Amino acid sequence: MTQTLPFPVLQALVGDEEVGAFFSNEAELSAMLRVEAALAEAEAKAGLIGEEAARRIAEVCESFQADWTKLAEGLARDGVIVPDFVKQLRGAVGESHGKSVHLGATSQDIIDTALVLRLKGVIEVLGHRLDTLIQSLDGLKRRDGSARLMAHTRMQQALSFTAADKIDTWIQPLERHREALQALAPRLLVLQLGGPIGTRGELKGHGDAVADAMAEILGLGLAPSWHSQRDRIGEFGAFLSLLTGTLGKIGQDIALMAQNEVGEIRLASGGGSSAMPHKSNPVPAEVLVTLARFNAGMLGTLHQALVHENERSGAAWTLEWMVLPQMVVSSAAALSRAQGLIASMSFVPSKAAEK
Repeated sequence: MTQTLPFPVLQALVGDEEVGAFFSNEAELSAMLRVEAALAEAEAKAGLIGEEAARRIAEVCESFQADWTKLAEGLARDGVIVPDFVKQLRGAVGESHGKSVHLGATSQDIIDTALVLRLKGVIEVLGHRLDTLIQSLDGLKRRDGSARLMAHTRMQQALSFTAADKIDTWIQPLERHREALQALAPRLLVLQLGGPIGTRGELKGHGDAVADAMAEILGLGLAPSWHSQRDRIGEFGAFLSLLTGTLGKIGQDIALMAQNEVGEIRLASGGGSSAMPHKSNPVPAEVLVTLARFNAGMLGTLHQALVHENERSGAAWTLEWMVLPQMVVSSAAALSRAQGLIASMSFVPSKAAEK
């Protein structure tokens, strides 16, 4: 059973298979199993469960096969997948050590930490793609930077400048986004462990030690429980919207400069028309605009999920699950489309700029 984002055919245009895979059912299950195994190992180190129990839990987590039908039924019933997941895991571990599974934790600890583990991979992909795009723009600047163009302000011809001047307006915010991503990662990629009400009280005074050990095992940062504190997720969403906004501006510029009447950019290939075979539509540039506007709209919805009532909100949390994956995939898709677009274009000196 593989989870897909909405409108599967449309994903060919606005989706991203590599990053979308981080949000598959299989990826989420694998991450949850890593969290449960790490929890057991950390609790064994703290003396909360036996080492034999921890080894058994780790072994089962390595080979566990979920009953997806029951997980789906449990999700529909409980509003979260973890209760049935833990029930199945305990059954696989066996009666002698089953009670040691998930000891002192709550569903949110498993779901949130599993999300962070997957976002760690996402951030690596986004960072690499940003680096590649910046390098490609630098290469384009070296090759075509001397071409004279006509600057436009408020959609009217202004004064002449160079392609290098234009490209600088694209590169500079991307470089800031790269720095922002590096600064954001340590705040975002942290363990979630709080127990039922976020106090780690069910861990019998060993909560901080267990959290410290889990963070080390999983390669995550250490933080107090953040169950209802969703600013980390909100900040990441804001980063995604800013990134796609910049890419959308690049796409909008290219679409305008590729117009027949302007002709300052030549694209190696374009999209066809069913009625007008002479047309070559700047599809990747248009998609960048679409993805920018999509993420800008989704950001407002994601920030609605900051409003958790008291110590946990089922409504806000579910809203976050619905929105964040789509924003992440849209951002990855935008970076991929932008890279392809830059690789396929060249600047053409403007006749207007020569006058």
